[in-house]
Amino acid sequence: MAKKKHPSSKASLHPRNKHQGSYDFVKLIHAYPFLEDFVFINQYGHQTIDFFDPIAVKALNKALLKQYYSIDFWDIPENYLCPPIPGRVDYIHYVADLLASHNQGKIPKGKKIKVLDIGVGANCIYPLLGTQEYGWSFVGADINKTALASAHEIINNNKHLRNSIELRWQAQAQQLFKSIVRPKDYFDLSICNPPFHPSAQAAQEANLRKLKNLGQKESGKSSLNFGGQQEELWCEGGELQFVKTMILQSKTFANSIGWFTTLISKEIHLKPAYKCLKQVNAQQVKTIAMGQGNKKSRILAWTFF
Repeated sequence: MAKKKHPSSKASLHPRNKHQGSYDFVKLIHAYPFLEDFVFINQYGHQTIDFFDPIAVKALNKALLKQYYSIDFWDIPENYLCPPIPGRVDYIHYVADLLASHNQGKIPKGKKIKVLDIGVGANCIYPLLGTQEYGWSFVGADINKTALASAHEIINNNKHLRNSIELRWQAQAQQLFKSIVRPKDYFDLSICNPPFHPSAQAAQEANLRKLKNLGQKESGKSSLNFGGQQEELWCEGGELQFVKTMILQSKTFANSIGWFTTLISKEIHLKPAYKCLKQVNAQQVKTIAMGQGNKKSRILAWTFF
């Protein structure tokens, strides 16, 4: 019998993404031996893990971060968002291209490039990837003190990150830039992975649909396989309202941030976002397509320069 063809799950990743094709579990286990406990051979004859097991996913992330990004310590509190590394680093590569498009085609590298991460989260993932891939410096902002404490622990346990990543607490939940962007600050770009569900119930229902589509049987209780707190997964009005708020508030900081960017998970949100950008008189607007296998997403970017 012919061996089943393994589906290409990461076929649409950015060309510079280090995670093309299947994971090299031999290398990953060497980097983080504890991962071996979760690796098995699937129906296609390939090594894999159970992506419904949050402990296994966390172990995979630890191995990826150590093997490819020299992050020796990484952890998150229980029930906080455990991010898929290939998709997160794609965002970093695409915004690097955005900066290059206004730098004679050359990607600017080093600490002189300053990036603001709105909603840095307990995993601190974008600053970790951005510092290691391009040497940029980051300010990570969040409204959740537990998340910031976790991010601080990650930074503190990786000495080479201490002078590259600063964390700031946002005390005003309705503000995205105010009090975080200080009078003398200038950021080359801001990044954001907004909460995209309008309620906790919507987040739970979306997860149940995902589990059903992937063939997992429903149980009495369902947990998000990548975890997540309220601030990470949902907010009043969902993704569109969050992005509209960001656009409206960005006008006040037009001279403090070169490019504002955010992920947009739903394509139908682009048209109202464009309308909002026109209202604030954004000078340039770009939409950057992204994809990881069957999942399609995009980055919305705008500038007042």
